[in-house]
Amino acid sequence: MFSFYISYDAVNESNTFGAGDFISGRIFLEVSKEVKLSSLSVKAKGKAKVLWSERYGQVTVVYHAKEKYFSQERVLVQERAAGDDSVLSPGIHVYSFTFQIPQGNMPSSFKGCYGKIIYTLEAKLSRPMRVSSKAMAEFTFVSKPDVMNIISILQEPQFGTRSKNLKFLTSGNVSMDIQTEKMGYMQGEVLQVVAQINNISSRIVTPKISLYQKQSFFAKGKRKLYIKKILKEKGESIPPGTHRSVTQQLTIPVDLPPSVLNCPILQVEYRLKVG
Repeated sequence: MFSFYISYDAVNESNTFGAGDFISGRIFLEVSKEVKLSSLSVKAKGKAKVLWSERYGQVTVVYHAKEKYFSQERVLVQERAAGDDSVLSPGIHVYSFTFQIPQGNMPSSFKGCYGKIIYTLEAKLSRPMRVSSKAMAEFTFVSKPDVMNIISILQEPQFGTRSKNLKFLTSGNVSMDIQTEKMGYMQGEVLQVVAQINNISSRIVTPKISLYQKQSFFAKGKRKLYIKKILKEKGESIPPGTHRSVTQQLTIPVDLPPSVLNCPILQVEYRLKVG
């Protein structure tokens, strides 16, 4: 029997890491008989990559791009001269390691339709006369923005106006003035939307409020866009010829990935739509 895997220790309840944090773990190697070991190493890495294809007539063009954020390596068993390999006895062997995640403006972990930002621990084990074995564990990195520079912007109230004509079997105009308390929200927070609706039409209007995620992928001067609906709610109905103030609350899902605005090849934004 030969078993080889890697694990790491959580540093908080959410099991996430940030710039400057230490990540410690162990590599477990279980063997049922004596095994020769040439070398053992582990790397901590962070990278982003995007990939998609588009068809133009008979030609298919592949768009791809990569970003590398850091790569650190620890050698746990040093490779020696030929014939001087380490010999492991039967049983479980444990090798510990620690990395410090570098400082820097690195984007948060994210997996989308056409790309991802991933942070990994990768172990490589070499044995004489055999193909090297590899083990990998992903960890979640959360970017720590410069809060002092953006907190005032994120706390500012947001306003929007929308007007549309209704021409299907009826006629008239509906206008909306929309307001939220601020721009930035955390997972689990309640987003309150206040809409002043003036229904100057001849039919009942029911406002719809939705939160959606906008994923943008960039490569070779092109952009690939993917829209994902997160939440959708209906407000109270507005009778014809009336003006109403409608308040709707949306609870941000606690497992929603954070925005990604500091990666040149992959961006994640959240937008609110009222209509």
